[in-house]
Amino acid sequence: MSKLLIKTFGCQMNEYDSSKMADVLKASHGYELTSDPEAADLVLLNTCSVREKASEKVFSELGRLKEWKDAKPGRLVGVGGCVASQEGDAIARRAPAVDLVFGPQTLHRLPQLLDQARRTLKPAVDIRFPEIEKFDHLPEPRKEGPTAFVSIMEGCSKYCTFCIVPYTRGEEVSRPLDDVLAEVDSLVSQGVREVTLLGQNVNAYQGAMADGSNCDLALLIHILARFDGLGRIRFTTSHPAHFTDALIDTYASQPKLAGVLHLPVQSGSDRILGMMKRGYTRAEFLAKIARLRALRPDIALSSDFIVGFPSESDADFEATMELIEAARFDSAYSFVYSPRPGTPAANLRDGVPPEVKQARLERLQAHIRDFGIAYTERLIGTTQTVLVEKASRWGNGQLAGKTHCNRWLNFDGSEQLIGHFADVRVEEVLTNSLRGSFVALAAGETLASGVSA
Repeated sequence: MSKLLIKTFGCQMNEYDSSKMADVLKASHGYELTSDPEAADLVLLNTCSVREKASEKVFSELGRLKEWKDAKPGRLVGVGGCVASQEGDAIARRAPAVDLVFGPQTLHRLPQLLDQARRTLKPAVDIRFPEIEKFDHLPEPRKEGPTAFVSIMEGCSKYCTFCIVPYTRGEEVSRPLDDVLAEVDSLVSQGVREVTLLGQNVNAYQGAMADGSNCDLALLIHILARFDGLGRIRFTTSHPAHFTDALIDTYASQPKLAGVLHLPVQSGSDRILGMMKRGYTRAEFLAKIARLRALRPDIALSSDFIVGFPSESDADFEATMELIEAARFDSAYSFVYSPRPGTPAANLRDGVPPEVKQARLERLQAHIRDFGIAYTERLIGTTQTVLVEKASRWGNGQLAGKTHCNRWLNFDGSEQLIGHFADVRVEEVLTNSLRGSFVALAAGETLASGVSA
C-alpha cells in the first residue's frame, strides 16, 4: 500500500487543501497518510508565501528530501501551494528532486500529474488558475472528527500593496451556494457538529443562487444554522472593508455563530493604511468593532499587524497602539514587515531600522498579551459550552474541547462525550488552555445511551 506524507505550511486554507490532496490521492491511487518519512512513497510540501523567505525555506526542505528520495528508488516529491504558484518551473530547475509542481487551484489534477511524472520521468507542472474547477473534481467530503473546514471561495482581489496572495491564488471566486450547502450537508450527515467557512477574504463571499441572485456570508450563515445537527459555525479570514452591517447583526441574531472574530487591521495609522491600500480608515474600523461589541459583548477579537511598514514613523506606530487599546484584541498575529518580491510595496524604500521594528513588535505583542490574559481570566467561574473534540493531551481520562471563543478547555469526562456539546465550568487558566469540570450535556444533546441534558 502506497504511503503519503504531507507537510503543511501556513494558514487554515492550506490545511483544508492538504486534506483534499489526501482525499484525491486516496481515491485515485490508494495512498494512505503517514507521518513517518521512512514509510512514505510520496512527500508533498503544501507551501505558503506569506512569511519572509518562504521560498528559501522550501528549497532548504527540498535539499533534505533529495537525500530521502535517493535512499529508495521510486520515491516522489511534490511542491504545491502558494510558493509553487509563485516559483513555477523554477522549482524543478533549481531542485531536480522535484517531480510535481502544482498550485492551490490545480490540486485536483494531482492524479494526472503523478501519472505524467512517472511516465515521462520529468517534472509535471501545472500552476494555472482554472476558475473554481477543483471543487467539481474532489471526492465526497469525509468526516475526520466533529469539526470540519469548508472552503466557500478562492483567491483575493484586494491587491494590498504588501501581499502576494492575489498573485499566487488568483482573483476572488465564490462557490455557488448549492455546492457549499451540499458539502456541509454531507459532513453533517457524517456527524460533523461545527464547520469553519474558509476564504482568503471570506466575508466577500457572493455565491450564485438558483434564482440568479447572490448569497452573501450573512445569509449563508443563517441558512446553515437551519441544519439539524450543526451546532456551531465559524469563519475566517475577514477583510474589514467587507465586514458589513448585515454580518455584524448576524452575531446578535444567530446563536450558532461562534463569538469569535479574526479581523486583520494591519495598522492603526491612516497614512500607513493608505499606503497598504487597505480600503478603510481607523475610524471606520473602530466603528465596526464598537457596533459588534455592543451586540455581542463577550466576543473574542483577534487581528493581524504588520510592524515597521516602509516609512512607519513613531506617530504611525503610536496610532496602532491606540487602536489596540480601543479595540481590546485578545490575540493577534504580528510580524515585522519584510518585502515580498512581486508586490508593489517591495519597491518602497524601507527606512525603518531593524532594531526599531523589533522593539515596536515586542511592545505591541506585550500589550495584546495583557488583553489576552485579562480576557481569559474573566472566564474563570463561568460555564462554557464546548464541542468535545478528543482526548486531552494531558491524559488521565481528560477530554478537550473548544469554547465559542476558541480556547481549549480540558476536563474529566467519558469518551462518550466526544462529538457532543457539553457545558463545562472553567476553574483554572493554564498557559495555552483552560481547565474545568463537567456540568452537563448542552441543551438538546443526547448520548447513545439515551442520557440527555
